[in-house]
Amino acid sequence: IARETFEAERRAVASQDASALRFVACGRALPGHEVRIVDDTGHPVPERVEGQLEFRGPSATSGYWRAPELTARLFTDDQGLWLDTGDRAYQAEGDVFVTGRVKDIVIRGGRNLYPQEIEEAVGEVPGVRKGCVAVFGRRDPKTGTERLVVLAEVSPRASRDTAALREAVAVAVMSSIGEPADEILLVPPHTVLKTSSGKVRRSACRSLVEQGNLGTGLASVRAQWLRLAGGAIVLRLGYARQAVAGVWFALRALALFGLMAPVAWLITVLLPSPVAAWQFCHRAARMLLRWTGLELEVQGLEHLPTDTRCVLVCNHASYLDGLVLVAALPRPHTFVAKRELEHQRIAGRFLKRLGVAFVERFDPKRSVADAQHMTQAAQSGPPLLVFPEGTFVAAPGLLPFRLGGFLAAAHAGVPVVPLTLSGTRQLLGAERWWPCKARLSVRIGAPLLAEPSLAPFAAAVQLRDQARRVITRSLRLNET
Repeated sequence: IARETFEAERRAVASQDASALRFVACGRALPGHEVRIVDDTGHPVPERVEGQLEFRGPSATSGYWRAPELTARLFTDDQGLWLDTGDRAYQAEGDVFVTGRVKDIVIRGGRNLYPQEIEEAVGEVPGVRKGCVAVFGRRDPKTGTERLVVLAEVSPRASRDTAALREAVAVAVMSSIGEPADEILLVPPHTVLKTSSGKVRRSACRSLVEQGNLGTGLASVRAQWLRLAGGAIVLRLGYARQAVAGVWFALRALALFGLMAPVAWLITVLLPSPVAAWQFCHRAARMLLRWTGLELEVQGLEHLPTDTRCVLVCNHASYLDGLVLVAALPRPHTFVAKRELEHQRIAGRFLKRLGVAFVERFDPKRSVADAQHMTQAAQSGPPLLVFPEGTFVAAPGLLPFRLGGFLAAAHAGVPVVPLTLSGTRQLLGAERWWPCKARLSVRIGAPLLAEPSLAPFAAAVQLRDQARRVITRSLRLNET
């Protein structure tokens, strides 16, 4: 493509000129994914115009680990769907042409200069170690503009005549981009920093220059071995400390649960009403979490309706989801659980006293009757609390949502309140009985209502889809 047009106007115009830029087509988006090119304001640009490369799809990351500010910058739209790749690119006939990383492109005099092209040209100079050249921009504190810096490793033999080599590098840069470099730094081998895969770390090289650490030389082999051994020992000690802390937490949590569970069960089954049982279990659950050193964050209590009925739906991730929800919700709610639990000698009596509603999963006739009972309960009793996934597995993510709770809300004409539970899978996931310390949170979303004109089944489907989107988005935020 035409160099001057692209560098000045960001337009990719075909050209057969010897100085033309060359970019390789990366193909089209994978099935189920979308890509787009946008300008600095976030608006899509026409074909063959360079801009920011963004994509969305199932392969997109949910964000940075415990770095919400970085995650917020990663997603460019209000819905958090389009992910900024950090690359500049343009599209032509459906293919994506990546032109460079945003952080690596040097802007000088209104032109975008691409380091890869300059590095390849300098690498061809005799005496320069091929693949050991870093080109980057360095801000000039006096003028406020970027200076073009070329950092090139030279072989020991060529380093004897640095003046001639510097001149050859300058000519290569001029021939490549039509402009001179502001700084040419010739350094000994192994100075240019790279990743483990051999990729030049331009930002790290810039920091090396700005900190004045060029030419310090490599440490001796013995010093490197000592540094590696020391780092490994420190790392192992950290792992050992974490393991001891994990064992101590698990033993303490199991001991406290073993001591409190029988007492809490006995008091609960002896209490006169489900309301009294809920209030007692609410206090006991919060006490257990506090004594085991677990912090529970509850957000959005103001979204729980106080003057109307509702159906609460929550993701299911652990054996302890019920305990955490009882600790989080101050007012009584009616859990919906599988009927198999009703006939268990210990769990059944406890759950009945809490006012749990049992539903049939396998008998169609009884399932219809249970659905009618759920609708009546949603209209008259305490708010229903449903796990629409029906079960949980060890793998993270949401299972398909069943329609039962949403049908009850649609028939009863009450809103659905989505709850997002985080941390319980890490605390005690499926097929595991050894607890691990985790950060627990319950995020309560705004009530959802279906369109009044929809039939009950269509309204239930709409409520299910809305609730799933809210819970998915909240899980993504909690992961970061």
